[in-house]
Amino acid sequence: MDITRIGFGAWAIGGAGWAAGWGAQDDADSIAAIRHAVARGINWIDTAAVYGLGHSEELVGQALKGMPAAERPYVFTKCGLVWDEKQRTAPPRRVGAARSLRAEAEASLKRLGVERIDLLQMHWPANDGTALDEYWQTLLDLKREGKVRAVGLSNHNVAQLELAEQLGHVDTLQPPFSAIRRDAAADLLPWCAEHETGVIVYSPMQSGLLSGRFTEARAASLPADDWRSRNAEFTGENLRRNLALAQALEEVAQRHGATVAATAIAWTLAWPGVTGAIVGARDPAQVDGWLGAATLELDDDDMARIAAFIETTGVGTGPSSPARQAGDDLPLRSA
Repeated sequence: MDITRIGFGAWAIGGAGWAAGWGAQDDADSIAAIRHAVARGINWIDTAAVYGLGHSEELVGQALKGMPAAERPYVFTKCGLVWDEKQRTAPPRRVGAARSLRAEAEASLKRLGVERIDLLQMHWPANDGTALDEYWQTLLDLKREGKVRAVGLSNHNVAQLELAEQLGHVDTLQPPFSAIRRDAAADLLPWCAEHETGVIVYSPMQSGLLSGRFTEARAASLPADDWRSRNAEFTGENLRRNLALAQALEEVAQRHGATVAATAIAWTLAWPGVTGAIVGARDPAQVDGWLGAATLELDDDDMARIAAFIETTGVGTGPSSPARQAGDDLPLRSA
């Protein structure tokens, strides 16, 4: 699959009423955002069964309905998180049992309205007693049977990747990665480059903190049903440092005539081993705010400026600048 450097992330459009919701959303705006992103050239969508407890996948399916096959984007989704319909706001269970994963895949196919899932990812390591080799084998079997085109892992560490790779190739990894949360650069990105595993990073703007439009006042006014209102990065000294980083990114953005959002995303794409970045939007205007990241190339001076700010302020965690290493020829390629 040749994928664009950025893809549409469908977490936020899942709406409210579940443990990691972003508050109430307008479904019509969400569908319009997906279609606008595709019309502007984005050729992949990343969602998950748990986003909105099925609602995000349903919206993706509605957005794709009626779209000519030749124009349809790749559809990536995730499994392994199971919820209780009677306690929808409770944290979902991390389940790896084969019977559950197969049922989840079938449910996702139905909600998405597709005959095959382009990429199915295990959302988190299971904690129901199912060993990694068991649930990874289930995904490999689904790929062999033609239910899915490729299989990957999300939120897994290097030791887990090593174990999975012994059974069958890990096509992709989906880790969190931003100028604030940089830990993946220490070991995950080099491992994936070495093993020819594609990497699609999530939250490259750290859930809006590096969008250039976030403020302390906005953080304080987040509704209770928005998970960010309970997250440490959105309060106190962490918030102030994070917003200061966004201001530092603005200086680089102005140099390129780009938005802060596009600059934050381009920073993640500048790292060896990163194939693409997942970026969310809840209306077409938000899509336009970050589309420029697809063509924005930050140079060594840009990266050095950002690294210097990170090191001086101590914002976030993880390496501050890319190691010089090869990692261009990956199974998922940036188109």
